[in-house]
Amino acid sequence: MTVRTTVVVGATAVALTTGLAAPAMAAGSDAHAATRQAVRAAVKDGVPGVTLTARDGRGTWSTTAGVGNLRTHAPRTADDRYRVGSITKTFVSTVLLQLEAEGRLSLDDTAEKWLPGVVHGNGHDGSRITLRQLLNHTSGIFNYTADETFGRTYFLKDGFFKHRYDTQSPGQLVAVAMAHEPDFAPGTSWNYSNTNYVLAGMVIQKVTGRSYGEEIRHRIIDPLHLTATSVPGTRVTVPRPSSRAYSKLAETATGPTYDVTELNPSLASSAGEMISDSADLDRFYSALLKGRLLPSKQLKEMKTTVTVEGIPNAGYGLALIDRKLSCGVHVWGHDGGIHGSNSVAVTTADGRHSLAFNFNGDWSGDTDAVVEAEFCGG
Repeated sequence: MTVRTTVVVGATAVALTTGLAAPAMAAGSDAHAATRQAVRAAVKDGVPGVTLTARDGRGTWSTTAGVGNLRTHAPRTADDRYRVGSITKTFVSTVLLQLEAEGRLSLDDTAEKWLPGVVHGNGHDGSRITLRQLLNHTSGIFNYTADETFGRTYFLKDGFFKHRYDTQSPGQLVAVAMAHEPDFAPGTSWNYSNTNYVLAGMVIQKVTGRSYGEEIRHRIIDPLHLTATSVPGTRVTVPRPSSRAYSKLAETATGPTYDVTELNPSLASSAGEMISDSADLDRFYSALLKGRLLPSKQLKEMKTTVTVEGIPNAGYGLALIDRKLSCGVHVWGHDGGIHGSNSVAVTTADGRHSLAFNFNGDWSGDTDAVVEAEFCGG
């Protein structure tokens, strides 16, 4: 199963999945052998390296495979920080739902109410689009990363190396989308659009007077003690400990491999700029599903899904994806992709079994297989 939920295009697009591996416990009793095998298979398939951590009733455990640096062959570590891409969206949605719980906005408010004149042009009409439709991708707003010029400029080799340090404002990103017609009338279909979450971040700033990043730090990162998690803004480096990130910077999975670790993540904005590690992501999604971040009414709204066309075993909520695995287990979470980084974070509905992992390459590897191995076993 594949759900395209990334801020990148072409060969750098990634898929949602779940999975993990861990050290053997005792001879013949390795509960995570299937997960470890799936992680090693990803490296064999061409992923430079994998890091992942899981938490369940038996405790917290981690595994790594492959390398974090193709030049020095330094291994990946369980503490690696990495760009989480569209996993950022769950943090943004959580803040908006907290604001709703506080009575400061309603998900039925229109985009026009909070961002007058911003969603306008070529058939886009913010007065017909609700905040809920932004969060569940039923707004019909064009996805700015699908713009061909934007893709050539920031995701293909020649453009990337010329523009990797450019700063993009949220308004500039939205303007790219407004130059196109909507994908469909609001509420009539579903299509993943990063523009929706750039707008969501802008709404947070309008309501609170503080940036979405400041609100995430105040409301989520600090209370949960997510010490490896950050909203980098325009910072081009990834804090240590961390590995290098690699991409083909092409529309194919072949050809040279490039180090794309350094980039200005403002091109992803509130749709995908955050950095974290696997342990922090486990803690965040577990706390979210256990009701520690949202009242029951708002958590129910977040878990109310719409159908993702062509994918019968998944539904998209408010930046929370419900997936039914082959063994019948449901996991909730999100995936994220950005240059050289493919990440997944999921947890069971009760928040008791959580998994997060990262591939430091964006062109190969089966993340679905890792998830299936962890939650369905072997």
